[in-house]
Amino acid sequence: MAMQSMSIEILEAQLKKRWAFSYQWNGKQNNTNDQKTNWIYKSPWWKDVEHYLQNTPNDLHHYALNRWYNFWSAQAIESMIVSHKMVRKPENKKDKQIDFFWNDIPFDHKTTIFPKGFGKSLEYAKSHEDELIAWLYENQSQEQRWHYGNRLFLVVYDSKQEQHWKCKAELTRLNFFIHQFFLSFCLSKCPQLMHNGRSVYTPIIWAIF
Repeated sequence: MAMQSMSIEILEAQLKKRWAFSYQWNGKQNNTNDQKTNWIYKSPWWKDVEHYLQNTPNDLHHYALNRWYNFWSAQAIESMIVSHKMVRKPENKKDKQIDFFWNDIPFDHKTTIFPKGFGKSLEYAKSHEDELIAWLYENQSQEQRWHYGNRLFLVVYDSKQEQHWKCKAELTRLNFFIHQFFLSFCLSKCPQLMHNGRSVYTPIIWAIF
Protein backbone atom coordinates (compact mmCIF):
# COMPACT_ATOMS: atom_id res chain seq x y z
CA MET A 1 0.00 0.00 0.00
CA ALA A 2 1.31 3.43 -0.90
CA MET A 3 1.95 5.95 1.84
CA GLN A 4 -0.38 8.41 0.04
CA SER A 5 -3.42 6.27 0.85
CA MET A 6 -2.81 6.21 4.61
CA SER A 7 -3.13 9.13 7.00
CA ILE A 8 -0.31 10.11 9.34
CA GLU A 9 -2.55 9.32 12.32
CA ILE A 10 -3.29 5.77 11.13
CA LEU A 11 0.35 5.07 10.28
CA GLU A 12 1.39 6.38 13.70
CA ALA A 13 -0.96 3.86 15.33
CA GLN A 14 0.51 1.05 13.20
CA LEU A 15 4.09 1.97 14.06
CA LYS A 16 3.35 2.12 17.76
CA LYS A 17 2.38 -1.56 17.68
CA ARG A 18 6.14 -2.16 17.29
CA TRP A 19 6.65 -0.79 20.80
CA ALA A 20 5.49 -4.08 22.34
CA PHE A 21 8.81 -5.67 21.32
CA SER A 22 12.31 -4.76 22.43
CA TYR A 23 14.46 -2.79 20.03
CA GLN A 24 17.57 -4.75 19.13
CA TRP A 25 19.37 -5.65 15.91
CA ASN A 26 21.32 -8.77 16.93
CA GLY A 27 24.18 -7.60 14.75
CA LYS A 28 24.98 -4.80 12.33
CA GLN A 29 22.72 -4.01 9.41
CA ASN A 30 24.08 -5.49 6.18
CA ASN A 31 23.07 -6.09 2.57
CA THR A 32 22.62 -9.87 2.98
CA ASN A 33 20.06 -9.58 5.78
CA ASP A 34 18.41 -6.66 4.02
CA GLN A 35 17.74 -8.90 1.02
CA LYS A 36 16.22 -11.56 3.27
CA THR A 37 13.81 -9.03 4.82
CA ASN A 38 12.86 -6.85 1.85
CA TRP A 39 9.19 -7.65 2.41
CA ILE A 40 9.21 -4.71 4.84
CA TYR A 41 8.56 -2.38 1.87
CA LYS A 42 5.28 -4.07 0.93
CA SER A 43 2.89 -2.83 3.60
CA PRO A 44 2.59 -0.36 6.49
CA TRP A 45 -0.10 -2.50 8.17
CA TRP A 46 0.91 -4.38 11.32
CA LYS A 47 -1.29 -7.37 10.46
CA ASP A 48 0.77 -7.85 7.30
CA VAL A 49 3.99 -7.62 9.31
CA GLU A 50 2.78 -10.47 11.53
CA HIS A 51 2.02 -12.53 8.43
CA TYR A 52 5.43 -11.96 6.80
CA LEU A 53 7.26 -12.75 10.04
CA GLN A 54 5.88 -16.29 9.89
CA ASN A 55 8.12 -16.92 6.87
CA THR A 56 11.14 -15.06 8.25
CA PRO A 57 13.93 -16.86 10.18
CA ASN A 58 13.53 -16.32 13.92
CA ASP A 59 16.98 -14.76 14.26
CA LEU A 60 15.92 -12.02 11.82
CA HIS A 61 12.60 -11.09 13.45
CA HIS A 62 13.96 -8.08 15.36
CA TYR A 63 16.04 -7.09 12.35
CA ALA A 64 12.96 -7.14 10.11
CA LEU A 65 10.79 -5.30 12.64
CA ASN A 66 13.38 -2.54 12.96
CA ARG A 67 13.73 -2.16 9.19
CA TRP A 68 9.93 -2.02 8.75
CA TYR A 69 9.54 0.49 11.57
CA ASN A 70 12.34 2.75 10.35
CA PHE A 71 11.29 2.58 6.70
CA TRP A 72 7.65 3.53 7.21
CA SER A 73 8.55 6.22 9.72
CA ALA A 74 10.94 7.66 7.13
CA GLN A 75 8.26 7.51 4.43
CA ALA A 76 5.94 9.57 6.62
CA ILE A 77 8.66 12.06 7.51
CA GLU A 78 9.62 12.54 3.87
CA SER A 79 5.98 13.17 2.99
CA MET A 80 5.95 15.90 5.66
CA ILE A 81 9.15 17.42 4.30
CA VAL A 82 8.02 17.57 0.67
CA SER A 83 4.77 19.26 1.69
CA HIS A 84 6.75 22.41 2.38
CA LYS A 85 7.36 25.28 0.01
CA MET A 86 10.59 25.03 -2.03
CA VAL A 87 10.77 21.26 -1.44
CA ARG A 88 9.81 18.70 -4.08
CA LYS A 89 10.01 14.98 -4.72
CA PRO A 90 12.64 13.60 -7.12
CA GLU A 91 11.45 12.28 -10.47
CA ASN A 92 13.70 9.23 -10.11
CA LYS A 93 12.32 7.55 -7.00
CA LYS A 94 14.91 4.75 -7.19
CA ASP A 95 17.89 7.04 -6.55
CA LYS A 96 19.08 5.95 -3.09
CA GLN A 97 21.00 9.20 -2.56
CA ILE A 98 18.18 11.66 -3.24
CA ASP A 99 14.99 11.76 -1.19
CA PHE A 100 13.93 15.28 -2.15
CA PHE A 101 15.05 18.57 -3.70
CA TRP A 102 15.18 21.70 -1.55
CA ASN A 103 15.61 24.88 -3.56
CA ASP A 104 16.51 22.50 -6.42
CA ILE A 105 19.41 21.10 -4.37
CA PRO A 106 19.31 17.30 -3.93
CA PHE A 107 19.13 15.96 -0.37
CA ASP A 108 19.14 12.62 1.36
CA HIS A 109 17.14 12.38 4.59
CA LYS A 110 18.24 10.49 7.69
CA THR A 111 16.21 10.15 10.87
CA THR A 112 18.47 9.00 13.67
CA ILE A 113 18.24 8.51 17.39
CA PHE A 114 20.79 10.52 19.34
CA PRO A 115 23.81 8.19 19.16
CA LYS A 116 25.36 6.88 22.36
CA GLY A 117 28.49 6.18 20.35
CA PHE A 118 29.04 9.90 19.91
CA GLY A 119 30.15 9.84 23.53
CA LYS A 120 29.07 13.35 24.47
CA SER A 121 25.96 14.99 25.88
CA LEU A 122 22.99 16.34 23.99
CA GLU A 123 23.87 19.85 25.10
CA TYR A 124 27.40 19.46 23.75
CA ALA A 125 26.12 18.08 20.44
CA LYS A 126 23.68 20.95 19.95
CA SER A 127 26.47 23.49 20.39
CA HIS A 128 28.97 21.46 18.31
CA GLU A 129 26.80 20.28 15.45
CA ASP A 130 29.78 19.98 13.12
CA GLU A 131 31.31 17.26 15.32
CA LEU A 132 28.06 15.31 15.52
CA ILE A 133 27.50 15.59 11.76
CA ALA A 134 30.99 14.31 10.98
CA TRP A 135 30.40 11.38 13.35
CA LEU A 136 27.05 10.54 11.74
CA TYR A 137 28.51 10.49 8.23
CA GLU A 138 31.32 8.19 9.31
CA ASN A 139 29.27 5.79 11.40
CA GLN A 140 25.85 5.47 9.78
CA SER A 141 24.46 4.11 6.49
CA GLN A 142 27.61 2.13 5.80
CA GLU A 143 26.18 -0.18 3.16
CA GLN A 144 23.84 0.65 0.26
CA ARG A 145 23.17 4.24 1.29
CA TRP A 146 26.69 5.32 2.23
CA HIS A 147 27.72 8.55 0.55
CA TYR A 148 28.94 12.08 1.25
CA GLY A 149 26.07 13.96 -0.35
CA ASN A 150 23.79 16.67 1.06
CA ARG A 151 21.84 15.25 3.97
CA LEU A 152 19.07 16.54 6.22
CA PHE A 153 19.32 14.91 9.65
CA LEU A 154 16.32 14.55 11.94
CA VAL A 155 17.77 13.72 15.36
CA VAL A 156 15.27 12.38 17.88
CA TYR A 157 15.83 12.39 21.63
CA ASP A 158 13.63 11.13 24.47
CA SER A 159 14.55 13.26 27.47
CA LYS A 160 12.23 11.40 29.86
CA GLN A 161 12.89 7.67 29.46
CA GLU A 162 15.76 7.73 26.93
CA GLN A 163 13.87 5.31 24.69
CA HIS A 164 14.85 7.41 21.71
CA TRP A 165 13.77 4.85 19.11
CA LYS A 166 10.12 5.24 20.11
CA CYS A 167 10.20 8.88 19.01
CA LYS A 168 10.27 7.73 15.38
CA ALA A 169 6.63 6.68 15.70
CA GLU A 170 5.48 10.02 17.15
CA LEU A 171 4.58 11.27 13.68
CA THR A 172 2.17 14.01 14.74
CA ARG A 173 4.75 15.58 17.02
CA LEU A 174 7.55 15.09 14.49
CA ASN A 175 5.44 16.95 11.95
CA PHE A 176 5.42 19.92 14.34
CA PHE A 177 9.24 19.91 14.65
CA ILE A 178 9.61 19.68 10.86
CA HIS A 179 7.12 22.48 10.27
CA GLN A 180 8.86 24.77 12.76
CA PHE A 181 12.21 24.04 11.16
CA PHE A 182 11.12 25.01 7.67
CA LEU A 183 9.42 28.14 8.97
CA SER A 184 12.62 29.47 10.56
CA PHE A 185 15.57 27.84 8.76
CA CYS A 186 17.40 29.51 5.90
CA LEU A 187 19.28 27.19 3.55
CA SER A 188 21.80 29.90 2.71
CA LYS A 189 22.96 29.77 6.36
CA CYS A 190 23.07 25.97 6.42
CA PRO A 191 26.04 24.21 8.05
CA GLN A 192 28.34 22.55 5.53
CA LEU A 193 30.78 19.66 5.78
CA MET A 194 33.96 19.54 3.70
CA HIS A 195 34.80 16.24 2.01
CA ASN A 196 37.43 15.72 -0.68
CA GLY A 197 37.55 19.40 -1.46
CA ARG A 198 33.80 19.90 -1.82
CA SER A 199 31.21 21.06 0.67
CA VAL A 200 27.89 19.39 1.39
CA TYR A 201 24.83 20.78 3.16
CA THR A 202 24.20 19.18 6.57
CA PRO A 203 21.23 20.76 8.41
CA ILE A 204 19.83 19.17 11.57
CA ILE A 205 16.24 19.16 12.80
CA TRP A 206 16.30 18.56 16.54
CA ALA A 207 13.23 16.66 17.78
CA ILE A 208 13.58 16.61 21.57
CA PHE A 209 10.69 14.99 23.41
